[in-house]
Amino acid sequence: MISTLRDHFVNQLDLPPAAVDWLIDLWSTIQVFDDMHDGDAVEDVMPALWGALVSMPGNPFYQSNAGALQGAVATAILKWHAANVAEASGKADEKSYVWRAAYYDVVLLAVLLCHGQAVALDMAPVVMMMYGEPFADYREEFPNA
Repeated sequence: MISTLRDHFVNQLDLPPAAVDWLIDLWSTIQVFDDMHDGDAVEDVMPALWGALVSMPGNPFYQSNAGALQGAVATAILKWHAANVAEASGKADEKSYVWRAAYYDVVLLAVLLCHGQAVALDMAPVVMMMYGEPFADYREEFPNA
């Protein structure tokens, strides 16, 4: 998955290396925390720990855009939490499916920060299509969705 994301970020979105690295660190960290929350096995926590506490805060893209990125990441965390609550309470639906994909809100913000509004408008449908989990798969996991 990481190589696919990196390829999209570089070849489709033309993001600079620091933005790509930060987004990949964020993705990797999110996956570890999601696995931990779900009770799934986590083989190696070190990459997420290093990413969260060293790589991501030290990344020049992040340092230049921390104010905007912190707000987007905070919102993504809140959306992820709300989706988990809905799923745990048997209330998973189309909204919780969409809110689980908040990482891609951060990706679109990175496009905006790196390339400006016109390019972000053009790339928004490309970013939307990057979300890899089909709704049908989500419905199988949460049948009431």
